[in-house]
Amino acid sequence: MDFGNIAELARGISEGATTVRAVVDGYVERIERLDRKGPRVNSVIELNPDATEIADDLDRELAAGKSRGPLHGVPILLKDNIDTDDRMATSAGSIALEGSTAPRDAFLVARLREAGVLILGKTNLSEWANFRGERSTSGWSSRGGLTRNPHALDRSACGSSSGSAAAVAAGFCAGAVGTETDGSIICPAQTCGVAGLKPTLGLVSRSGIIPIAHSQDTAGPMARGVADLALLLGGMIGYDENDAEMRAAGKRERRDYARFLGSGGLEGARLGVARSLAGKNPKILAVFERSLEALRGLGAVLVDPVELSKTPKLGENELEVLHGEFKADLDAYLATRGPDVPVKSMEELVRFNEARADRVLAHFGQEHLVASLEKARAGLKGYRKAREANRRMARRAIDATVRRHRLDALVVPSGGPAWPIDLVNGDAIEWGVDSTTLPAVAGYPHLTVPAGFISGLPTGLSFIGTAWSEPVLLRLGHAFERATMAFREPGFSGHAET
Repeated sequence: MDFGNIAELARGISEGATTVRAVVDGYVERIERLDRKGPRVNSVIELNPDATEIADDLDRELAAGKSRGPLHGVPILLKDNIDTDDRMATSAGSIALEGSTAPRDAFLVARLREAGVLILGKTNLSEWANFRGERSTSGWSSRGGLTRNPHALDRSACGSSSGSAAAVAAGFCAGAVGTETDGSIICPAQTCGVAGLKPTLGLVSRSGIIPIAHSQDTAGPMARGVADLALLLGGMIGYDENDAEMRAAGKRERRDYARFLGSGGLEGARLGVARSLAGKNPKILAVFERSLEALRGLGAVLVDPVELSKTPKLGENELEVLHGEFKADLDAYLATRGPDVPVKSMEELVRFNEARADRVLAHFGQEHLVASLEKARAGLKGYRKAREANRRMARRAIDATVRRHRLDALVVPSGGPAWPIDLVNGDAIEWGVDSTTLPAVAGYPHLTVPAGFISGLPTGLSFIGTAWSEPVLLRLGHAFERATMAFREPGFSGHAET
C-alpha cells in the first residue's frame, strides 16, 4: 500500500480514487503484519477500536458534498501522552494509567478532529516521556514494551516520541504527533529518518498533554516529508486560553503553513553554520558537509562558522527547571483526569512503581520522579533563578547570532546514527552533537529533515530559528528535502550495516 504524501492521500480520498475506510483498513493490516508480527517494530501501543466507524462517517460526509479541508480522512497516530475522549487510554506508557481514559480531547486533538483527521491510534513512547530514570532505555515503557528502529531492529528509535517516529518511518500512518521537552521530537525523527518539527513554545496548545515542564513542553508534527508537517501543523494550532504560554504570547493568526513552501526556497537564504554544536564525529561531519554543499548549490549563503554566545551551566540549570516543574505540573494534570484515575499524584505514582518494581523498574529506576518530589519538598530553592537564567541565555545565543549575521536560520547536524539497544545499561549516545538543548530551553522552533545515512542508519539536518519562524524553517527544509531526496523506506533489517 502506497498512499504517497498527505496531500496526495487526501486528494485521492476527496476525488473518490479511494475511501477513508480503505485507507484505514490498509494501515491496520500493515500494522498487524509489521508492527505486531513479522519484524515487530512495536510502535503502536493501541489502535482506535472505533476507527472504521469514524472512517465510514467521514466517507459519508464526502459523499454528501461536505469536506473539512485538506486533512479530511487522513489517519494519524498520537503519542500516548496526548488525551483523547474515546475508548483509548492515555497512559504515558505507564501501567499506572493502563486502561484509564481521559474525559476530553486534548486541545490539539479537538482541532485535528475538526479538520477531518482520523485518530487511528496511540504510539508507544519512553515511559513518562523519558523523564523517569537516569539510565533509561529509549522507546521502552512498562505498558508498551520496547519500540525498535525500523531501519535496524537492534537499534534504538530514540526517545521519547520513539513510537511516533518509528510508525511514520514504517508507513503505519500518514503522520503522527509527538511531544518534546528537550529532543523528544527531533531525536526520534532524525534517528528513524523522517521529518519532525518542534514548534515555538506557545504555538501549539499543551492542554490535555501529560507534562514534564511547562517551561519547555510542546507537541509537534512528525511525517515523511516537510509538506506533510506543514499541513499537520496547520491543523493542530489555535488559541487556547487555558495554556499560560499562549496567553502570554497573545492570539496568533491561524495560518496555512503549506503556502510558505514554494516561496523562494533556499535561493539567497542566509544560514549560520553552528559548528560548536556539531561535535567531532567524522562520519556525522561527512554527512553534514555534503548537506552544506547541497545548500550552497541551492543558492544559500553560508556564514561558516557562526559563534554562539556562551551558555554556562545550561544543562545543569535545565535539569533544575525540569525537576522544579515536574511534580506540580503532573499533579495538576492528574487532577483533570477525574476521581477514577488510578494514581492522583506523583507521590502515589512513586509508590505504585515501587510496589510493582519487578515489572516497572526492571530495566531502570525512577530517579527523576524522586528528585522532583525532593525538589518540591525543599521549596523549589534555586528553581526560578535557574529558569530565568536559562531562558535568557538560550534566547540571547540564538537571537544575537541571527541578528548579527542577518540569518534566516542556524544549521547543524540533528544527531547521528541509532545506537544498539541495551536494556541493561541504557542508552549509549556518543554523537557529540547538541542540536536540541538551545532551542528547547529558548522555546524556539527546530526542524529536522533527513540528510543521509551512516552504515544504513539515518541522520538528519537541523534548521533552528527565532520565535515564530516556522514558515521560514519549513520553506528552507522543504527546498533542501526536494533537492536531496534523503528519505529512504526502512528495510526492517535485523541489524545495522557493517
